[in-house]
Amino acid sequence: MRGVLLLLLTSVPGWSQGVASLAILQKGASSLGFYTAEGKHIVSVPVGRHPHEMVSDGRYIYTTDNGTMRIEQAGTGGNTVSIIDIAARKKVGEISTGNFRRPHGIDLDRKTGRLLVSCELPDQLLVIDPVKRSVVRSYDTQGKTSHMVSARPDTGWAYVSNSTSHNVAAIELASGRVTLIPTGARPEGSVFSGDGKLLYVANREGASITIIDTEKQQFAGSIATGKGPVRIARTPDSRVLVYALIHDKAVEFADPQSRKVIGRVALGGELVSMSVSADGKLAFASAQYDDIVYVVSIPQRKLVREIRTGRGMGPDPVMSLK
Repeated sequence: MRGVLLLLLTSVPGWSQGVASLAILQKGASSLGFYTAEGKHIVSVPVGRHPHEMVSDGRYIYTTDNGTMRIEQAGTGGNTVSIIDIAARKKVGEISTGNFRRPHGIDLDRKTGRLLVSCELPDQLLVIDPVKRSVVRSYDTQGKTSHMVSARPDTGWAYVSNSTSHNVAAIELASGRVTLIPTGARPEGSVFSGDGKLLYVANREGASITIIDTEKQQFAGSIATGKGPVRIARTPDSRVLVYALIHDKAVEFADPQSRKVIGRVALGGELVSMSVSADGKLAFASAQYDDIVYVVSIPQRKLVREIRTGRGMGPDPVMSLK
């Protein structure tokens, strides 16, 4: 009886290897890795070539299979979005983006359940139906190197950072109307304020965060930062902005009210990603060329853990599964 019980338990995904608490997109290895909270690797799921970003609807994780390691690289890249079943930890399908190549940013329109995907070739924003697994609409972002996308919840607006034209395209999805909003040099990741009325955009070569009024669709201020802010998140209470600095190799913190930097944690590698745990206590930043994910305590402002993904994995975004 004991042997039967053990067999049943070990047949449950992750039982023998630990409970998966983190999903790490392994750009270099073209896979999605599942890890315990302590950083123990459980399993890696192959996806399309060199995925860049991911989003989840709670049941599935969707990855943009860009096909290149860096946006500066030439080439046609890939044209798929992979679908991974979180519970089963396996790829269950993919969505073709057709002639829209090098998909990069991705977000979920929570109201419609559709995916919003930015593409670099040509510069477009795609609306994808994940049930039908097809592109249902596209928009010209009217910029160059469309990079990251953020959907403002329940408003029908999406914001795409055009990295080499130094602006953000505010797109009204129903009408297709596009408003271009100037930013600092090379805008990349962005995050909304808790009420959604402001969007904070990290400017990699501008050493700043641009603040956008999402009701007026216009510039509303800026925050001076360290060198190379690439990805940005916030704590659930909206009191702290947390962002990764690729040039200064650090995680930095800013107060959105005073618009001042309030802390920094120096790290060892060039950071390419940033996410915050659901409870707002931990920040995850990856140094893809060093194959390290840094785990930083936000309240304590210190490094608490390093997750080594293995040589050549090239970790990028990290997602908390709990």
